[in-house]
Amino acid sequence: MSDSNVTNDATSAGGWMPVQAYVIAVVCLLLGVAVGYMVRGARATATPDKAVDAGTSSQTSGQMSGAPGSGTSQQVTPEQLKHMADKQAEPLQQQLSANPNSPELLANIGNVYYDARQYNDAISYYDRALKLQPANTDVRTDTATAYWYLGDSDRAIAEFQAVLKLEPTKANALYNLGIVQWQGKMDANGAAATLQRLLDTNPNYANKAQVQELLAQVKKHSDIQPDRKTE
Repeated sequence: MSDSNVTNDATSAGGWMPVQAYVIAVVCLLLGVAVGYMVRGARATATPDKAVDAGTSSQTSGQMSGAPGSGTSQQVTPEQLKHMADKQAEPLQQQLSANPNSPELLANIGNVYYDARQYNDAISYYDRALKLQPANTDVRTDTATAYWYLGDSDRAIAEFQAVLKLEPTKANALYNLGIVQWQGKMDANGAAATLQRLLDTNPNYANKAQVQELLAQVKKHSDIQPDRKTE
Protein backbone atom coordinates (compact mmCIF):
# COMPACT_ATOMS: atom_id res chain seq x y z
CA MET A 1 0.00 0.00 0.00
CA SER A 2 2.98 2.28 -0.08
CA ASP A 3 2.00 3.09 -3.67
CA SER A 4 -1.04 5.01 -2.49
CA ASN A 5 -1.95 8.31 -4.12
CA VAL A 6 -4.78 9.13 -1.73
CA THR A 7 -4.14 11.18 1.39
CA ASN A 8 -6.29 10.41 4.38
CA ASP A 9 -6.86 13.45 6.59
CA ALA A 10 -7.19 11.20 9.61
CA THR A 11 -3.64 9.93 9.31
CA SER A 12 -1.66 12.32 7.13
CA ALA A 13 -0.56 14.41 10.10
CA GLY A 14 1.84 11.72 11.23
CA GLY A 15 -0.11 8.91 12.81
CA TRP A 16 -3.46 7.46 13.74
CA MET A 17 -6.06 9.72 15.30
CA PRO A 18 -6.63 8.75 18.97
CA VAL A 19 -10.10 7.34 18.37
CA GLN A 20 -8.96 5.46 15.29
CA ALA A 21 -5.97 4.04 17.12
CA TYR A 22 -8.30 2.91 19.88
CA VAL A 23 -10.66 1.28 17.41
CA ILE A 24 -7.82 -0.64 15.79
CA ALA A 25 -6.38 -1.66 19.16
CA VAL A 26 -9.77 -2.86 20.36
CA VAL A 27 -10.39 -4.88 17.21
CA CYS A 28 -6.93 -6.43 17.25
CA LEU A 29 -6.65 -7.23 20.94
CA LEU A 30 -10.20 -8.21 21.85
CA LEU A 31 -11.39 -9.83 18.64
CA GLY A 32 -8.08 -11.38 17.68
CA VAL A 33 -7.97 -9.65 14.30
CA ALA A 34 -4.82 -10.02 12.25
CA VAL A 35 -4.54 -6.52 10.79
CA GLY A 36 -2.86 -6.49 7.42
CA TYR A 37 -4.21 -9.83 6.18
CA MET A 38 -5.52 -8.07 3.12
CA VAL A 39 -3.65 -5.07 1.72
CA ARG A 40 -5.41 -1.74 1.83
CA GLY A 41 -5.50 0.35 -1.31
CA ALA A 42 -5.69 3.83 0.15
CA ARG A 43 -3.41 3.71 3.15
CA ALA A 44 -0.90 1.52 4.92
CA THR A 45 -2.20 -0.78 7.62
CA ALA A 46 -0.67 -1.01 11.07
CA THR A 47 1.34 -4.15 10.27
CA PRO A 48 2.77 -5.75 7.14
CA ASP A 49 0.45 -7.89 5.04
CA LYS A 50 0.61 -11.58 5.82
CA ALA A 51 0.29 -14.72 3.75
CA VAL A 52 -2.78 -16.60 4.87
CA ASP A 53 -3.35 -20.13 6.02
CA ALA A 54 -4.47 -22.19 3.05
CA GLY A 55 -7.26 -23.63 5.16
CA THR A 56 -8.95 -20.31 5.82
CA SER A 57 -12.27 -19.80 4.06
CA SER A 58 -13.84 -16.53 2.97
CA GLN A 59 -16.24 -16.77 5.85
CA THR A 60 -13.41 -16.67 8.39
CA SER A 61 -10.99 -14.41 6.58
CA GLY A 62 -11.45 -11.62 9.07
CA GLN A 63 -10.16 -13.78 11.92
CA MET A 64 -13.31 -13.04 13.91
CA SER A 65 -12.58 -15.62 16.55
CA GLY A 66 -12.66 -14.96 20.27
CA ALA A 67 -9.71 -13.25 21.92
CA PRO A 68 -6.78 -15.52 22.74
CA GLY A 69 -5.87 -16.24 26.31
CA SER A 70 -7.99 -17.04 29.31
CA GLY A 71 -11.22 -15.79 27.79
CA THR A 72 -11.66 -13.14 30.47
CA SER A 73 -11.25 -10.18 28.12
CA GLN A 74 -14.25 -7.95 27.61
CA GLN A 75 -15.97 -8.56 24.30
CA VAL A 76 -16.57 -5.64 21.97
CA THR A 77 -19.88 -5.74 20.14
CA PRO A 78 -20.41 -4.62 16.55
CA GLU A 79 -22.67 -1.91 17.95
CA GLN A 80 -19.80 -0.53 20.05
CA LEU A 81 -17.47 -0.52 17.07
CA LYS A 82 -20.14 1.21 14.99
CA HIS A 83 -20.58 3.83 17.70
CA MET A 84 -16.84 4.51 17.84
CA ALA A 85 -16.69 4.81 14.06
CA ASP A 86 -19.66 7.18 14.03
CA LYS A 87 -17.95 9.39 16.61
CA GLN A 88 -14.70 9.47 14.69
CA ALA A 89 -16.49 10.23 11.43
CA GLU A 90 -18.38 13.22 12.87
CA PRO A 91 -15.82 15.91 11.95
CA LEU A 92 -15.47 14.45 8.48
CA GLN A 93 -19.26 14.37 8.14
CA GLN A 94 -19.36 18.05 9.04
CA GLN A 95 -16.81 18.80 6.35
CA LEU A 96 -18.82 16.68 3.91
CA SER A 97 -21.94 18.73 4.63
CA ALA A 98 -20.10 21.77 3.34
CA ASN A 99 -18.52 19.90 0.44
CA PRO A 100 -20.80 16.96 -0.46
CA ASN A 101 -19.05 16.23 -3.75
CA SER A 102 -15.58 15.69 -2.31
CA PRO A 103 -14.36 12.20 -3.28
CA GLU A 104 -11.50 12.55 -0.80
CA LEU A 105 -13.84 13.17 2.14
CA LEU A 106 -16.13 10.34 1.06
CA ALA A 107 -13.19 7.95 0.81
CA ASN A 108 -11.83 9.07 4.18
CA ILE A 109 -15.18 8.44 5.86
CA GLY A 110 -15.26 5.07 4.16
CA ASN A 111 -11.81 4.38 5.63
CA VAL A 112 -13.08 5.14 9.13
CA TYR A 113 -15.84 2.55 8.81
CA TYR A 114 -13.53 0.06 7.10
CA ASP A 115 -11.05 0.27 9.97
CA ALA A 116 -13.91 -0.36 12.41
CA ARG A 117 -14.98 -3.39 10.35
CA GLN A 118 -18.25 -1.75 9.35
CA TYR A 119 -17.85 -2.89 5.78
CA ASN A 120 -21.34 -2.15 4.48
CA ASP A 121 -21.02 1.44 5.66
CA ALA A 122 -17.53 1.66 4.18
CA ILE A 123 -18.74 0.42 0.81
CA SER A 124 -21.57 2.96 0.73
CA TYR A 125 -19.07 5.82 1.04
CA TYR A 126 -16.56 4.24 -1.31
CA ASP A 127 -19.29 3.84 -3.92
CA ARG A 128 -20.16 7.53 -3.65
CA ALA A 129 -16.49 8.43 -4.01
CA LEU A 130 -16.14 6.18 -7.06
CA LYS A 131 -19.11 7.80 -8.77
CA LEU A 132 -17.12 11.02 -8.63
CA GLN A 133 -13.73 9.41 -9.32
CA PRO A 134 -14.35 6.09 -11.09
CA ALA A 135 -10.66 5.68 -11.97
CA ASN A 136 -9.46 5.86 -8.35
CA THR A 137 -7.84 2.45 -8.06
CA ASP A 138 -6.98 2.87 -4.37
CA VAL A 139 -10.60 3.35 -3.36
CA ARG A 140 -11.78 0.55 -5.65
CA THR A 141 -9.18 -1.77 -4.13
CA ASP A 142 -10.56 -0.99 -0.68
CA THR A 143 -14.09 -1.56 -1.97
CA ALA A 144 -13.10 -4.97 -3.31
CA THR A 145 -11.44 -5.90 -0.03
CA ALA A 146 -14.53 -4.84 1.93
CA TYR A 147 -16.67 -7.13 -0.25
CA TRP A 148 -14.26 -9.97 0.52
CA TYR A 149 -14.64 -9.44 4.23
CA LEU A 150 -18.41 -9.52 3.75
CA GLY A 151 -18.05 -12.94 2.12
CA ASP A 152 -18.78 -11.84 -1.46
CA SER A 153 -15.83 -13.33 -3.33
CA ASP A 154 -17.33 -12.81 -6.77
CA ARG A 155 -17.95 -9.09 -6.28
CA ALA A 156 -14.48 -8.70 -4.78
CA ILE A 157 -12.89 -10.39 -7.80
CA ALA A 158 -14.90 -8.21 -10.19
CA GLU A 159 -13.74 -5.05 -8.43
CA PHE A 160 -10.09 -6.18 -8.37
CA GLN A 161 -10.29 -6.97 -12.07
CA ALA A 162 -11.71 -3.49 -12.71
CA VAL A 163 -8.74 -2.04 -10.84
CA LEU A 164 -6.29 -4.06 -12.90
CA LYS A 165 -7.84 -2.91 -16.17
CA LEU A 166 -6.91 0.62 -15.14
CA GLU A 167 -3.60 -0.22 -13.45
CA PRO A 168 -2.40 -3.66 -14.58
CA THR A 169 0.60 -3.84 -12.26
CA LYS A 170 -1.03 -2.52 -9.08
CA ALA A 171 0.57 -4.66 -6.39
CA ASN A 172 -2.19 -4.33 -3.78
CA ALA A 173 -4.88 -5.45 -6.18
CA LEU A 174 -2.81 -8.34 -7.50
CA TYR A 175 -1.99 -9.59 -4.02
CA ASN A 176 -5.60 -9.37 -2.83
CA LEU A 177 -6.98 -10.90 -6.01
CA GLY A 178 -4.65 -13.86 -5.56
CA ILE A 179 -5.88 -14.28 -1.99
CA VAL A 180 -9.54 -14.21 -3.02
CA GLN A 181 -9.02 -16.57 -5.95
CA TRP A 182 -7.34 -19.04 -3.61
CA GLN A 183 -9.28 -18.63 -0.38
CA GLY A 184 -12.64 -17.61 -1.81
CA LYS A 185 -12.86 -19.71 -4.97
CA MET A 186 -10.26 -22.44 -4.42
CA ASP A 187 -8.87 -21.50 -7.82
CA ALA A 188 -5.27 -22.52 -7.21
CA ASN A 189 -4.16 -22.11 -10.81
CA GLY A 190 -5.75 -18.69 -11.13
CA ALA A 191 -4.27 -17.58 -7.82
CA ALA A 192 -0.83 -18.86 -8.80
CA ALA A 193 -0.95 -16.95 -12.07
CA THR A 194 -1.98 -13.77 -10.29
CA LEU A 195 0.71 -14.06 -7.60
CA GLN A 196 3.33 -14.81 -10.21
CA ARG A 197 2.19 -11.75 -12.14
CA LEU A 198 2.63 -9.72 -8.95
CA LEU A 199 6.21 -10.95 -8.58
CA ASP A 200 7.03 -10.44 -12.26
CA THR A 201 5.68 -6.88 -12.43
CA ASN A 202 6.74 -5.72 -8.97
CA PRO A 203 10.24 -7.16 -8.41
CA ASN A 204 10.85 -4.83 -5.45
CA TYR A 205 7.57 -5.61 -3.67
CA ALA A 206 8.11 -5.08 0.06
CA ASN A 207 6.69 -8.46 1.06
CA LYS A 208 8.11 -10.44 -1.80
CA ALA A 209 9.21 -13.32 0.43
CA GLN A 210 5.69 -13.73 1.82
CA VAL A 211 4.22 -13.78 -1.67
CA GLN A 212 6.74 -16.41 -2.73
CA GLU A 213 5.84 -18.52 0.29
CA LEU A 214 2.12 -18.21 -0.43
CA LEU A 215 2.71 -19.01 -4.11
CA ALA A 216 4.54 -22.19 -3.13
CA GLN A 217 1.57 -23.22 -0.95
CA VAL A 218 -0.90 -22.52 -3.73
CA LYS A 219 1.06 -24.52 -6.29
CA LYS A 220 0.90 -27.58 -4.05
CA HIS A 221 -2.88 -27.57 -4.52
CA SER A 222 -3.02 -27.04 -8.27
CA ASP A 223 -5.18 -30.15 -8.68
CA ILE A 224 -8.06 -28.64 -6.66
CA GLN A 225 -11.01 -27.71 -8.86
CA PRO A 226 -12.16 -24.09 -8.57
CA ASP A 227 -15.51 -23.29 -7.00
CA ARG A 228 -17.69 -22.13 -9.87
CA LYS A 229 -21.04 -22.33 -8.12
CA THR A 230 -21.48 -18.61 -7.67
CA GLU A 231 -19.87 -17.46 -10.87
